[in-house]
Formats: sequence, C-alpha cells, structure tokens
Amino acid sequence: MNAELQDNPLLTERFPIQFDSIKAEHVEPAIHLLLEQMKRRIADLGRPELPRTYRDILLALDQATEPLDTAMAIVRHLESVVTTPELRAAYNAVQEPVSLFYTSIPLNADLWAAVKAVNESGEKETLAPVHKRFLKKTVSGFRRAGADLDAEGKKKLEELDVELTKTTTKFSEHVLDATNAFELLITDKAKLAGLPESARMAARESAKSKGKEGWRLTLQGPSYTAALTYLDDRSIRQQLWHAYNTRATSGDFDNRELIQEILRLRREKARLLDYRDFADLVLEERMAHNGGKAQAFIETLWQKTKPFFERENQSLTDFGQTIGYDAIHPWDIGYLAEKQRQALYEFDEEELRPYFELDRVVAGMFEIFSRVLGIKVLEEPGVPGWDKATKYYRVEDAESGELLGGFYTDWFPRENKRGGAWMDSLITGDPDQRKAHLGLICGNLTPPLSDKPSLLTHREVETIFHEFGHLLHHVLSRVPVRTLSGTNVPWDFVELPSQIMENWCMERDALHLFARQYQTGTPIPDELFEKMKRARTFRAANAQMRQLGFGMVDLKLHREYEAARDGDVIKYARNILAQFSPADLPDDYAMIASFTHLFASPVAYGAGYYSYKWAEVLDADAFTRFQDTGIFNTETGCKYRHNILERGDSEDPAQLYRDFMGRDPDSRALLERLGLREAA
Repeated sequence: MNAELQDNPLLTERFPIQFDSIKAEHVEPAIHLLLEQMKRRIADLGRPELPRTYRDILLALDQATEPLDTAMAIVRHLESVVTTPELRAAYNAVQEPVSLFYTSIPLNADLWAAVKAVNESGEKETLAPVHKRFLKKTVSGFRRAGADLDAEGKKKLEELDVELTKTTTKFSEHVLDATNAFELLITDKAKLAGLPESARMAARESAKSKGKEGWRLTLQGPSYTAALTYLDDRSIRQQLWHAYNTRATSGDFDNRELIQEILRLRREKARLLDYRDFADLVLEERMAHNGGKAQAFIETLWQKTKPFFERENQSLTDFGQTIGYDAIHPWDIGYLAEKQRQALYEFDEEELRPYFELDRVVAGMFEIFSRVLGIKVLEEPGVPGWDKATKYYRVEDAESGELLGGFYTDWFPRENKRGGAWMDSLITGDPDQRKAHLGLICGNLTPPLSDKPSLLTHREVETIFHEFGHLLHHVLSRVPVRTLSGTNVPWDFVELPSQIMENWCMERDALHLFARQYQTGTPIPDELFEKMKRARTFRAANAQMRQLGFGMVDLKLHREYEAARDGDVIKYARNILAQFSPADLPDDYAMIASFTHLFASPVAYGAGYYSYKWAEVLDADAFTRFQDTGIFNTETGCKYRHNILERGDSEDPAQLYRDFMGRDPDSRALLERLGLREAA
C-alpha cells in the first residue's frame, strides 16, 4: 500500500471515527482498494480446497465485507449530513461498483456451492440456534437474491441493482436540492401574525444567515410545521403547503420519471426472481411475510378507524364555520386543528416548549433508560465529529462497566444535511470479542437562537426518544453473528424498540426528570400536564389515517400499479391518498415525489411503510407490561433488554415478542391508547 493510501482515514480502523480527517478525495481511492480486497475474500471462500464447514464458510462470509461496509456507511452518512459537490460526486462515483459487488456475492456460483454444501451437511444439526438461523437465512437470502438464476439472469439482476442504486440516489438528491431551492421572504411583520415568537425569531435569523432583511420561511421541518400550524395568513400557508407537496416535480429536480423507473426496476427484479411483485419479494422474511397480508392489516385498521375519522373531520368543519372558514383546504387543517384544540382543551402546544430544553431532555432520557435498562450513558468531550454541533457519548453496562458502544448526535437542520430524523449504525461490534458497537442519531429539530437555547415541541421530544430506541437496539446487541445483530431485523419489527420509547414522553414521573422550565427549573404545572393528557387523543384518527394512507399507497404502488393501465403515477397516488385525507387534495398534489422513505434507496421502506403501524401495535401492547409493573421497573426493563434489545435477529421476531410478553400481540392496546376502542 502506498503512503497516500496508508494515510487514508477510511482505511484506518478507529473507535471512535476521526470524522474531521475524512475528505472527499479520500473516498474513491479507499473504496476502490477495499473493493479489490473484498472481491478476493469472496473468491477465496468459494475455493474448492477450503473446508465446507460452518466456521470456514458462513462465519467467514459474515465478516468478509465488514471493512467495506464500514467505509461505505461513513461515506453515505457524510454525504447526508455535510454534503458538498465534491463529496456528492465521489459518493456517486463509487456507488455503481459497490452496488455491483454486493449484488455479485450471492450470484457467485462457487460460493453458493460452498454454502449449500454446509447446509446439506450434518453439521447444521449441531449448531446453536442463532447459528442455525443464520445458515437458514443465508440459504434463503442467496436464493431470493438470484443464486439459482442462469448466467443471463444473473447479469440482468446485476444491471437492475446498479440502476436502482443510481436512480434512487438521484431521487434523494433531487428532494434535498428542491427543498433547499425554496424560500419565502416576508418583509411585512404583520403577515407573521399568529406565528409563535420562537418561530419568528428563527425566521429572522434564517434571513440574516442569507444576508437578507425580513423573515425567511423554508421547507425545513421546524420552519414549515410552525407556519402551517400557527400562521394566520391563509395565502402564505397555501403557498408553503403547495411548495412542500409539489417538491421535486419540475425543472432540474423532477422526480416524476424517476418514480416510474424505480417502480419498473423493482417490479422487474421481483419477476426475475419469480415473485408476484416487489412486496412479496421484500416481505417474505418479515413478520407480514407477503404483500397481501400487509395490505389486509392496513385495510383492517382503516375500517376500525374510519368512523372516528369521519367524526373528527365533521367536527373540524363545524368548528371552521364558526370562525369564518366555509370551505376547508389542506393548508387549513393544521391551523384549524390547533385552534380547535386550544378551544376544546385550552391547550397550546407552544406552552410546552419552554419546558423542553434540548440538553435537559437528552440528559433526562439518558437517566430514564439508565435506570430501566441497567446502563450508563456518558458524554465524551473532545471527540471530533462532522460538525461543531456534533456530540459523542459512550454506553456502558452499569454493573460490569463494560463498554457496550458509542454514538454521535447531530440535532439541528443545515442546508448541507438531509431532512428528517434517523439513526444509523457505523460499526457492528462482537460481544464475544468485547468489540463495541458504534452508531449515530440525527434530527432536524428547532435550533437555538441568539438569546435562547433549543426549545422543543413535544413531538420533537418524542422524535429524540424514538431515535434513541433505535440506537439502543444497536449498541446493546449481544448477537455473535454480525449480520443478525442489532437493528438487522425484519423491518416490521425494527420500529418496536424505537416507538415504545415514545410512551415515556407522556408519563408524569418520566417527564419530571427532564421537563423543566428552562429559566426557572420548575416542572410542568399539573394543570398544563392534564391539558396535555386530555389533548393526546385529539384527532388521533386523522393521525392514524395519515400513516395508513402512506402504507396503502406504498403497497398499491408496489403490488397493483401498472403505468400502461393506470397512467400518471402522481395522479394514481393522489387518488389513493385522497381517501385518507381530511380535505380535498388539489390535482397537482405530488407528495410522493419527495417521499424519501419509499424511493431514496434500492429498498428503503418500499412495500414496507406499513411497518410503522405494525410496530405501533407491538409497542402499545408491550408498554402495557411497563404500565403494570412500573415505568422505571428494572426487572421488566432487564427482561425487555434481554429478550428484545440484545437479541437482534437471532430468533424469529414473533418468538422474541412472546418471550417478553408471554403471549402474542393484541391490537386493542393501540386502539385504546388512541381513543379508538369503541369501533374495535
């Protein structure tokens, strides 16, 4: 290795990662070298002289691509949080060869023969359950990835996977660029009537950051949500809503044809592998097992929710008429709903914001789950990140002091950072080797202002808890097989550890640990907390319908849509989503053109968006155990840690759930939590 490559930080294993030393020019040399090394490793596994044992073939395969996996995870992450033209170009340049390599692994005939030899030997009967499961899933995964295709079929599959990688990356880039391309500069302060002071100050500072006078509104989450919820000026709300829901549909950022192409490529891949559709392909080894069952799940919840949905919408219509809204449009819904909530419960979400200072929320969250799960979370200053706002923490077992993992946080929006909130894994450790895990949590929360710290909405607090749940699933994993570790579970199970965490955000005893007025340190007053509780199920049917609509359009696009028969995909999706909308949608409604959950990677949540609701049934039911024994109950927490968080995909998720709860899940807990039990 030459000196330049020796100094390449993507080729140096460090824990934690030295993000400040990684530059765009490091990407291509490092990835190309790793690709050559990984190709040799895979080729070596298929050599006929290598013993056909589980250890020599399967465990070696599990570890074979780890250096490339880590390097690509780092590069992919940096491109999403501190993108530059140079980094984007480097990332795009390596995607095709990397995608080809991963696609080629199960298509390697010699390796497939070696895997089958292990599977057909008597050794598998002697394996421990986790290793037996890994062998079974590897065989199934190879077959589903085309291992039994002929040479022509394998070549076609490789081409499809490369095209999917390139097309979905372009989709994601278009969404980011279209979001950043929009701004609305307000110069008349009167037009900001209704907007909370925190949002006005943020808009003022956003304008200053661009060297402009006035107030700058954008399509970034904190700015957009505040405007649609509170801004009295209906025309501005309409302009923002329209811009947001027609993003990436014109000019250089047009995603309409890309959606058609992604759906075509996915459908072609599924049929090449002898599946009815893409949903059946990706769901075969998830809890739902096939698209039909997932769609039936959505339809069942839809029917149970519909009476409440209609009642809520009629109530909002009646309320709107009392304040002069004869017709309600989509850009009125959030605004009128907030007005109605204030009228019904005398509760304004903004009243809570002074009690949710970011640093205190994070510290309180760490304290809660340190108690419940028997861990310690410690900030480690001085560890370099990718931005000055990045922080680094270590997670230790409280009893033994063992380092279990580390993670970074990055909470605020930037123009070089994609939207939303997410958790990602960087390094998957090995409990047998006492090698720790490494991950990260990112968000786009309300940033601090010149004279105030970051003060959050309650929904933003829930977002932090949600992503920390994913993070704990990763760093607490004790699975000895890397590719079955942590969050490498079926996607309709992966949201259980994240969504269950949100429940603590509504518990008085938990809130007492972190919900404090940022200036005085006083807790949320009892009266305000009671208002908050009473308002919790306000328009719960609408919130549920929104998620069900996304799940339904996802499944119909991947199971039923055919361009030749159904025409324009934007219009097709609009017609489905209209059935779940509380107001009529305009003809040009194009939310799916920016729906990164479905189209920002080759699989992502494609045909799997139902997972959020599926896991919500699990989380509502599982939390009843904490409610019964105490939300800080260490015995329950340790059982949850042992049976869910530590186990990854080492056992069938349905069995892991039964191990924790002692029974199968029951949807009644979710309906009860949402106040929708009457129609169940």
